[in-house]
Amino acid sequence: MDLQVAPQGTPEAGAQARPQADGPADGPAGPPQALSAGPPRRRLLLRGAQLAACAALAVLAWQAQTRRAPSPALSPPEAAPTATPVPAPADTSPTSASPTPALQSPQPVSAAFPGSEQVLSGLATIEVVVRRNDTLEAIFRRLAVRLSDLADLRAIADARQALDRLMPGDALRLKLRDGTLVGLERDVSLTERLRVTRGPAGFDARIVARPIERRVVHAQGTIARSLFEAGDDAGLQDATILQLAHIFGWDVDFAQGLRPGDRFEASYEQLWQDGRFLQDGPILAASFSNQGRELRAVRFVAPDGTASYFSPDGRSMQKAFLRAPLEFRRVSSGASAARMHPILGRMRAHEGTDYAAPAGTPVYAAGDGRVRVAGQQGGYGNVVRIEHGGGIETVYGHLARFATGLRAGKAVRLGETIGYVGQTGLATGPHLHYEYRVGGHYQDPRRVHLPDASPIDPALRTAFEAQAAHELAGLAPAPVPGQAPMIGTVRSTL
Repeated sequence: MDLQVAPQGTPEAGAQARPQADGPADGPAGPPQALSAGPPRRRLLLRGAQLAACAALAVLAWQAQTRRAPSPALSPPEAAPTATPVPAPADTSPTSASPTPALQSPQPVSAAFPGSEQVLSGLATIEVVVRRNDTLEAIFRRLAVRLSDLADLRAIADARQALDRLMPGDALRLKLRDGTLVGLERDVSLTERLRVTRGPAGFDARIVARPIERRVVHAQGTIARSLFEAGDDAGLQDATILQLAHIFGWDVDFAQGLRPGDRFEASYEQLWQDGRFLQDGPILAASFSNQGRELRAVRFVAPDGTASYFSPDGRSMQKAFLRAPLEFRRVSSGASAARMHPILGRMRAHEGTDYAAPAGTPVYAAGDGRVRVAGQQGGYGNVVRIEHGGGIETVYGHLARFATGLRAGKAVRLGETIGYVGQTGLATGPHLHYEYRVGGHYQDPRRVHLPDASPIDPALRTAFEAQAAHELAGLAPAPVPGQAPMIGTVRSTL
């Protein structure tokens, strides 16, 4: 039984409170009492309030969704224009309680949103980046494109050859209208693009050119700590720095022969397309100053398309042999008449140069020749011996494995992969043991005079000299002994 006190200001204010029974009160009904709710009634009221709140939230959510819902003809974030309420003229009739808003006729979508005719027509351009294990059929299924279009597309030889081999990262641009393929493009190379269009007679596929703009630029640098650091400061890409090292690698020991103050210059191509830089192209002319020795090289392309580098007087920059037959990190051990062997623990001669490199690093033939041995030999482990003629033999020891197809008697070319760095035989870690022998006697490959490769063909000398004069004009003149070197000017042509 609940007791309630009448609020102040009512006739019963200050009257004695009296009990209220659960049933009807005896006697005449008095003035309204303050709300009293027993436990069952309170639960009913709370339940009603919860239901009302849920209903209100549902209405609000429906209204918000209605306001945000875009027109199905347009893609987000744009929404189709809706009718705008415009106040009607005031109605002076006494029976009009409130003005009724009039709706303005909506504008055509094409007028409100220029260019939306393509959207309304259902035409869409989608760029797809090929994923691992993707096929053209998987891509069509993912985009809900009709597979009959794929069959028609594959019936065209040019399209089938350009689309059958998809690589992860490749980009495809598809034009679709209501699930029907109306166009497709794919870049098949740096200079070519496959373009497929749909016409009244079906698909038409053709290879169109992607013009490349070649710009000749100039860079120069001075070495403080490393060639890569100086090349990076000069704006060269890593591939161009490696190209520079390859050109002069027969005359300069880039592992141990560089000195602070050594300088380089290079005129090289940059490749651009549609105003966008793609990559560095080949070096056209270069110079390298190493420990006071000046070297200069010019690129020349023979009529058969072979490109080589020559000195200004026509001598090949390439030698008949590589000074180091691999990309190595450091020379871990040089030749020695007496060295404590790290495994045998006794003094013995070390007739070779050890190049430390990660296991699996490719090892190249130092020159043209014929394989005499490809197998296991004592402390050498897996070893390759190549005869080059003129009494010259090169030896490659501690290989992890041999190149596929390598065997005794096989002819090899300079720079051809013959094996991979390992630590077979008597080796404490992965490295290449390399020997350069003349008449059976070991010679230090880092210091021995290497025979030159063939010079410029006499029949091409006139053309070469004209090109060399043009290309070298972009470099600083060769320094005269006793004079400070001149700084070259920047040259940029299209």
